[in-house]
Order: sequence, then structure tokens, then C-alpha cells
Amino acid sequence: TMNVEHEISLLVEEIRRLGTKNADGQVSVKFGVLFADEKCANLFEALVGTLKAAKRRKIVTYNGELLLQGVHDNVDIMLLQD
Repeated sequence: TMNVEHEISLLVEEIRRLGTKNADGQVSVKFGVLFADEKCANLFEALVGTLKAAKRRKIVTYNGELLLQGVHDNVDIMLLQD
């Protein structure tokens, strides 16, 4: 079984690494950037699942329920907590 808490903490690190800060100091990254990143591809077996779990825990937010590569590449994933 995968450790969801651990996966989410890795996700937060990767969003910080790949993302940019907005005027409010919140970090966000495009789904396509996250999905296409080679390190992320190796880290996460189920990136979309990890994102959904992080969203349920109010660690990240994004529009929509399920993110699909290609279709949702321009969706911003916003980090809610540091």
C-alpha cells in the first residue's frame, strides 16, 4: 500500500520546485508542467490520485474533479499550506 501522507508531502515539494509564487505569495503550478516533469513521473505512480487526496485534505486546490493530461494541462494547482 502506498503511504498517502508521504506521497502528499512529496507532491508539495514538487509543486514548490516547479511552481511560481503569485502576488499573494501562494505557489501554483500548471498540471501539464507537473505531469510532464521527469522526476514527478518517477516519483508518483498515480499523480492524479495523489492530487485528489491532497485536495480532499485541503493542501492543494484546483478547478475540476479529475485532471487529465492534455485536456487539463493549463489548470493551475495551488498550494494552500506550506
